[in-house]
Amino acid sequence: MGPNFVRNITAVALASCLLASHVSAQQALAIKPLAEKKVAALPAGDLFWRIDNFPSLEAAQAAAGEWALVAEAAGKVWLFTLGPAGAASAGVKVAEVGPIPRVAAQSYLLRINDASGPPGAATPVHSHPGSEAFFVLAGEQSIRGAHGTMIVKAGQPEAGHGAAMAMQVSSSGATDLHALVMFVVDAAQPFSSPATLP
Repeated sequence: MGPNFVRNITAVALASCLLASHVSAQQALAIKPLAEKKVAALPAGDLFWRIDNFPSLEAAQAAAGEWALVAEAAGKVWLFTLGPAGAASAGVKVAEVGPIPRVAAQSYLLRINDASGPPGAATPVHSHPGSEAFFVLAGEQSIRGAHGTMIVKAGQPEAGHGAAMAMQVSSSGATDLHALVMFVVDAAQPFSSPATLP
């Protein structure tokens, strides 16, 4: 084996690493709907998402009100309730996120998504006909928009932008991202639409 052979093997190995890195950077975030429901109206006043854990699905469903969604994720049972800040909980309070930008509509879709992916995974640039909020379970999430990039770390809740704001969401930490995303959108509009960042 001469020096050219070693140099060629090194170049092939380096190219493979760079290609794997590029493919990983282009991977899409995995988005999975966990729960949703339509409602005719929203609670009065400033809106917050309260996030609680419960020991069982039955206990969470028994505590769920008109503006609440029950979901299972990361080995836990979650209750997401839209309403005023500081409301009491029948479960174990995990976080409160808000205020959430309001949207005016004839009816509303409340939805919880599960978002996950390795470092570099991202969504296409898109917008929603309402607001979204984030609670990161693991890793780090970046939300790039017209006003800059918001970084949300594990254990951190964060209210997102209002309706029709172009954004791109990505896994920006050193480890895999796992996040729960809460939506309040106009039920008559497409849930997500392609968009362009300036």
